[in-house]
Amino acid sequence: MFKDFREFLAVLEKEGQLVRYADEIVPEPEVRLISRAACDMGSGSSPAVLMDNIRGYKGQRLAVNVHGSWANHALMLGMPKTASLKEQFFELEHRWDKYEEGKVEWIDSDKAPCHEAVLDEGAFNLLELLPCFKINEYDGGFYLSKASVVSKDPDEPDNFDKENVGIYRIQMLDADTLSMQGLPFHDIAIQLRKAEERNEPLPVAICLGMDPVISFMASTPIAYDQSEYKMAAALKGAPVVLTKTTDGKLDVPAGAEFVLEGEIVPRVRIPEGPFGEFPGSYSGARRQVLIKIRRVTHRKDPIFENLYIGRPWGEIDTLGGLNTSISLFKQITETMPEVVAINAMYQHGLTVVIAVNPRFGGYAKSVAFRAASTPHGISYVKNIILVDGDVDPFDLEKVMWAMSTRIRGPQDVFVIPGTPGMPLDPSSEPPGMGVKVVIDATTPVAPERQLRDVRMVCPMPEARKYQDILTDLQKAANKK
Repeated sequence: MFKDFREFLAVLEKEGQLVRYADEIVPEPEVRLISRAACDMGSGSSPAVLMDNIRGYKGQRLAVNVHGSWANHALMLGMPKTASLKEQFFELEHRWDKYEEGKVEWIDSDKAPCHEAVLDEGAFNLLELLPCFKINEYDGGFYLSKASVVSKDPDEPDNFDKENVGIYRIQMLDADTLSMQGLPFHDIAIQLRKAEERNEPLPVAICLGMDPVISFMASTPIAYDQSEYKMAAALKGAPVVLTKTTDGKLDVPAGAEFVLEGEIVPRVRIPEGPFGEFPGSYSGARRQVLIKIRRVTHRKDPIFENLYIGRPWGEIDTLGGLNTSISLFKQITETMPEVVAINAMYQHGLTVVIAVNPRFGGYAKSVAFRAASTPHGISYVKNIILVDGDVDPFDLEKVMWAMSTRIRGPQDVFVIPGTPGMPLDPSSEPPGMGVKVVIDATTPVAPERQLRDVRMVCPMPEARKYQDILTDLQKAANKK
């Protein structure tokens, strides 16, 4: 297994999932176009791209699309790059239960690679240090779109499990000033509220170029008192190595490429945006928190990592797809074990497909209510499609078959108005309010009124071995 960002890039290159772009490029608009092109190569196997010849940033390197395909996602989990979505889902589900086994180790600050270079306040300019570019043409400025922000609960600064690691959009304003969006349902918003009640700054460490499993967990909606570091270690099956920031306040990955140490200034809001967001539309300008960076540390010859976000499909959709699915699955199956699998890959779960074996009439609809009331589902989940347990929710051909043959109009399709919504969703009106749409495409069970005397064709699991044979024959034919 890899231990940091660089080692993962080496894994991707060995597996044919990283390309090096050596020609000179200008930050505007070529970096954006290359990032978009990588996404458009398809979510199945599009490669990561490493650029090392950026005009105006001599010797600096930039990586994009690192989590941009399911092949890269599988390699992150130590699985074959050909692993299917369903296989990756159930492998994640298996590892998720090993949270308590996740081990974290610390090394001294002066031995951490992320502290090989230390730049104090006044000795750096973020706009020169990082090869900045507009992610989308009409963004309000340069953005850090794959930065993991570390912060602590002011009430319990020594509670490691409540130290938050989250990915939030960050706009670069000048040499040492940033603005960040933390929505009310994000964990950092809880910590910020507590700090501002005291009129105290909230220390933050903004980490770039991370172990990909840590980035994966930073984008995952887990419980407030669950550590992203411990969960990352559980998923890797190996300890996560941390170090302290130079001021000793926060824990950061020892192998991070960059660490920006600073604080959120209390009770100050400044204009931020617009920004091309994950639903594929620009968000407007809003008043967001202000961050002052006091110190920057980085590795020798650091690699800046950023992420394309905008019109789907992009890296954000792959990065936040299966982890959102697993998080919802675990929350729902605590009380509803009949749920077989959940596909919440579409725009952070704005649309979810749930496979369930209903116990009695109306049960599937109750599963929909549960999904809509989970911590993530309250604001994000708005379209809920329910299918039988023998339907693969990751296979949209099968999902469409279920919807085509089981939906009975108003009996199975209904809308719940006036529910919380996701403010960045362009259909949320007013922003932060929405509706829940439930589509029940399961086969009715007693005491529901049954479908007319129709027997569905059963799946044939015995055919799987022949599928593997045919796949091998096709590969052999392609080599001729």
